[in-house]
Amino acid sequence: MEVPAKTGDFIFCPTCGTLLELRDYERKQRLFCPKCKRICYRQLKVGAGALIVRDDELLLVQRTAAPFQHCWNLPAGYAEADESPVQTVVREVHEETGLHIEVEGLVDVYFFDDDPRGNGIFIVYQCRVTGGDLIESSEAVNPTFFPRNGVPENLAGGGHDQAVRAWRELCTY
Repeated sequence: MEVPAKTGDFIFCPTCGTLLELRDYERKQRLFCPKCKRICYRQLKVGAGALIVRDDELLLVQRTAAPFQHCWNLPAGYAEADESPVQTVVREVHEETGLHIEVEGLVDVYFFDDDPRGNGIFIVYQCRVTGGDLIESSEAVNPTFFPRNGVPENLAGGGHDQAVRAWRELCTY
């Protein structure tokens, strides 16, 4: 059987190191270890982002790296294996913007399948700035607060576009 080459897929069994095979299981092609006799399920990536609104304007930053380079997105990032999504959003906002935040609540969860690094979920939190100075970082530049009718068209994928459009359309946060 052919082993998948898609980014983020296992090639070797994480338990024993045996080369995985694709096999039909539960009406889908699944990664199977012929030695352990187990299915290695693909997992969604988990991202967490901050909806920071000041004077009815939303904070966006511009990405410096691919994918979605030069696109606008919420301050956000992927969760590390040892942190919760809330810890992730607090860490990422500080890394990308220099701001300290407090998470006030969950806004929504978005599924995305447009990121070449893999499919995932993007968890968006309503956040309040508690300190720090707005800065640029190596990952994100041009931190800007945009009014609903002034949000740039070139929004990043990975759930960012969905979250920003929801804020523009509903703006109940």
